[in-house]
Amino acid sequence: MWTDKQRGIRVTQEELLCKNACGYYGNPAWQGFCSKCWRERARPAGAPRQDARPSNDGTPLTFSKFEEKKNTEKSRRINTMRRLFWGSPSPPKRQESSESYANVLKAYQSLEPGDFTGFLKILRSPPSQRMQSRCTAFLNTMEAYHDLPVQKQSDLVQDFYQSFAEYFSSFPEAQVTQIMEHVEKLIMTRLHKWVFCHDSCDDEQRDLALQRRIRSLNWVTPQMLSVPFPDKKTTVTSDPFLPAITAIIEMDAKRAPQDKLACVSKCSQHVFEALSTSNSEPANADDFLSGLIYVVLKANPPRLHSNMQYVIRFGLPHSLMAGESGYYFTNLSCAVAFIEKLDGPALNLSPEEFEGYMLRQRAPSAGKKRQQVASDTQHLLEELKGRQEKLDQGVDALNVQLQKWVQAVHSQLDEATTQFALAQKEITAQAELSQVSSYSSHDESLQEDDKDQSLLRLTDQHAGPEDTDC
Repeated sequence: MWTDKQRGIRVTQEELLCKNACGYYGNPAWQGFCSKCWRERARPAGAPRQDARPSNDGTPLTFSKFEEKKNTEKSRRINTMRRLFWGSPSPPKRQESSESYANVLKAYQSLEPGDFTGFLKILRSPPSQRMQSRCTAFLNTMEAYHDLPVQKQSDLVQDFYQSFAEYFSSFPEAQVTQIMEHVEKLIMTRLHKWVFCHDSCDDEQRDLALQRRIRSLNWVTPQMLSVPFPDKKTTVTSDPFLPAITAIIEMDAKRAPQDKLACVSKCSQHVFEALSTSNSEPANADDFLSGLIYVVLKANPPRLHSNMQYVIRFGLPHSLMAGESGYYFTNLSCAVAFIEKLDGPALNLSPEEFEGYMLRQRAPSAGKKRQQVASDTQHLLEELKGRQEKLDQGVDALNVQLQKWVQAVHSQLDEATTQFALAQKEITAQAELSQVSSYSSHDESLQEDDKDQSLLRLTDQHAGPEDTDC
């Protein structure tokens, strides 16, 4: 990893890959090797190095002798695992029938990705009793021997992963990976309190040293790291890297290595999102590493070294050697290594300037700070002015719409009043006509009554003389 004054922190693809040229990602914690090559090269505790130690007669070991010693050590470790599981050098033969075995495999094949609850249900079912017994025995053994050195515990856990994965050797690699992720979560959630930050290692002291180192570098600015920040045309209400800072801090609260890796992946994705909003150009690997270093410096995650060592020791190898999670974790390891070895030239500072910053005798230029604050304030005022103009335009448009609405309401009221007056006149005319017709009908009835009375009188007058003559 090196620095450039124009592009800031640079890292090449060769630096991320394993030094053994196996194609997997390396890691500074493994001296640049991947986990597989590192475990093959690491010498056992108390044993001489097998790849460089000459024999008693002064001649170097041949390849066959090297392989013989390697196989002997591997057999010893496997026999140790078997004794831990079954109490004898050889495991008992499988008791379940081929039909039961096929049913178990079929149940695991139908398991959905990420369905940890479904995995536990299958594991607790009667056909999976043997596998459940193996997990229970291993957990009880690890808890009973929790005083073993942490590297020995790591070897036992990795051997258990390998032996358990052989049960699904007929499965596609993707399905085996999903099942082993569930196994890792089951095992390490239980063993976390026994193996995390173990007393046999110096993880706690390294955590404190790293925290003090990060705290002493709190004066480092994004400009020193060449981290792209939002330009003036981009509206940002808070630090764009805040979600990434939150994600990396959450890593300490997780127990399973894969959950801690998920926090690293989430943090890295937020870094890429922040870089994409900060710059019109797509974010590249160099900008990503600079942004990740800035996030680590701002977050100062608790027990960062212990969390990373926990993932390295007890995580599944494929999660660290390849894939998205392996790439992100390798960059995080590079970021921590960069912080631990950070000096003046890495920040484009002279040794005197760097020493002055570290001794608190210097601080980032106040003039630059004031200029940045003034620029930010001017940008904010321009933004507020633009918002005020939009608000005024909106108010004017609203007033015009309100006036049109009032006019429409008045016209509707006038029209309704006119229609009401016309309707009232019609009702009045109809009432008058009905009253006149009633009066005329009453007069006619009176006239008919008068005619009837006149006829009766005439009749009486004619009938009167006849009666008298009689």
